[in-house]
Amino acid sequence: MTELGRRRRMLVLLICCMSLLIVGLDNTIVNVALPSIERDLHAPVSGMQWTIDAYTLVLASLLLLSGSTADRVGRRRTFQLGLVVFAVGSLLCGLAPSLGWLVAFRVLQAIGGSMLNPVAMSIITNTFTEPKERARAIGVWGGVVGISMALGPVVGGVLVDSTGWRSIFWINVPVAVVALLLTALFVPESRSPRPRRIDPVGQVLVVVMLASLTYAIIEVPSKGWGSPVIIACSVAAVAALAALIVYELRRPEPLIELRFFRSVPFSGASVIAVSAFSGFGAFLFLNTLYLQDVRELSPFHAGLCTLPIAAMAVVFAPLSGRLVGERGSRPSLIMAGIAITASGLMLTRLTATTPIPWLLAAYTVFGFGFAMVNAPVTNTAVSGMPVTQAGVAAAVASTSRQVGQSLGVAVAGSVLAFGMTGSLREGFTGASLAGWWIVAGYGAIVLLLGIITTGRWAKGTAERTAARLTVDDTRIPVTS
Repeated sequence: MTELGRRRRMLVLLICCMSLLIVGLDNTIVNVALPSIERDLHAPVSGMQWTIDAYTLVLASLLLLSGSTADRVGRRRTFQLGLVVFAVGSLLCGLAPSLGWLVAFRVLQAIGGSMLNPVAMSIITNTFTEPKERARAIGVWGGVVGISMALGPVVGGVLVDSTGWRSIFWINVPVAVVALLLTALFVPESRSPRPRRIDPVGQVLVVVMLASLTYAIIEVPSKGWGSPVIIACSVAAVAALAALIVYELRRPEPLIELRFFRSVPFSGASVIAVSAFSGFGAFLFLNTLYLQDVRELSPFHAGLCTLPIAAMAVVFAPLSGRLVGERGSRPSLIMAGIAITASGLMLTRLTATTPIPWLLAAYTVFGFGFAMVNAPVTNTAVSGMPVTQAGVAAAVASTSRQVGQSLGVAVAGSVLAFGMTGSLREGFTGASLAGWWIVAGYGAIVLLLGIITTGRWAKGTAERTAARLTVDDTRIPVTS
């Protein structure tokens, strides 16, 4: 790909961030609409979980395939197809006549979304070739991740109150159309000079593993641990994981590049992403039910209560990206871990009459932690990796986020269902206590790994891994 001028590069970054904005918003904008969807489509707690997890689960399952496919067939082409599918899926979600159809259309949305984020990151890393400029661009990207997801509940609350829950899906369509037109005009096509072969066996194993695990977690409160279905799903998830590791290690061009995980910072960033986004998914899911079902706030006012999260993301996510570029990942990760842990502990005191200022303080602390965590995760995932594998490396980081959010919602919902006695209004605060302790635990993991994975020893493993990857890649023949 020929070198682009600075203005053109900035425009490419803007277009890629537009795709991230709608996919990120869709990750969280649905949360504030859950009580409305529950009433209109008669959805149980598990139905509300599936409304979120059908999207995040499919997204997580296909991100790796989309990243490597884009490296092969063309990043701009894959990006444009993703925009079209995402827009069509969004339109259909807004027309869904029942819960089953809504979940099905969320799957279609996720298929399109899987072709956007990792591909856009690959476009960015191939557009910004100078290391410092690339680090700043990745910092902007990581900041937009936090901003888009934090704005979701606020935007969702406004839309649900003013025009109904269906509008939260329709808002994606015009943004996707504009991004599609700008992509055709300004984003150059690029491919990897050494594209990897498609790995259908690895892809199927990933889908089986994630789907089985999520289904077991969500459905265990209603079916019980001894249910044959739950046992079968649990066994399938473990077996798929074991088979995936064995198969991918033997494959010269795997779907999941397990060699990446020899790098302690990369492995740590993946676990940090899972932990942070598990906390985020649980936090939003539990708070949505608390604010609307227990406190009986409208969607608009519930969204306003989460405004501190969005404000923290807008202010501190870009600053975190700049801090990562200047001082590395450790300061941002330490602050993120402390803040997420503190917010979870603050919410263990939640009751039906908790003062609003205390809630807003907890939301502010959580928002600060979430804003600080995205940039170091993204930067670590692609820094030091060969440019030719940018799509795969970025997809692993994005997959970790989506897996985390899926598991966060699944675990929080199941813990809530296990502890519930009576209606949500009567039994929520007691049943949700374990969920808030779990959120604090996620924050502690971020803090601990943020310290361990950013030291001199860890950086040495990253350098050795990058060197091996570069040498090994020169031995892989170019495929067509």
